[in-house]
Amino acid sequence: MTDSVDYVPRRGEAERGLTLVATGPIQKKPREPEVFFNRTELDAILSVYGRKVADGEWRDYAMGGFREVAVFSVFRRASEMPLYRIEKRPKLARKQGAYAVVAATGLILKRGHDLKQVLKVFDKRALRLVDA
Repeated sequence: MTDSVDYVPRRGEAERGLTLVATGPIQKKPREPEVFFNRTELDAILSVYGRKVADGEWRDYAMGGFREVAVFSVFRRASEMPLYRIEKRPKLARKQGAYAVVAATGLILKRGHDLKQVLKVFDKRALRLVDA
């Protein structure tokens, strides 16, 4: 069985020399796989998240996997902007490190090759939230 296209030219197309060439089935460009956290990375992130929830500092989170980055966002309240974003960018693994902790303002608090080292930024007392 061959792939063929039945095409009836419109009026005037045949005179202008327009023809349809069938090259086979249309193939879609394969989608790039989405980046996401693996099980050990999620265990490390959720361990920090659990401690901060127990302290009453964090209350909600969201995760997302995209073409170039995986994001774990932390919220004080679900209706607000995220307080912190924990990002994984595999394209930066050989340069600055695949993991980063980004504050709500966009400031990169820590970046590195080892997720557990990057998550130590949350152990500092200076980052404690104080309600005024």
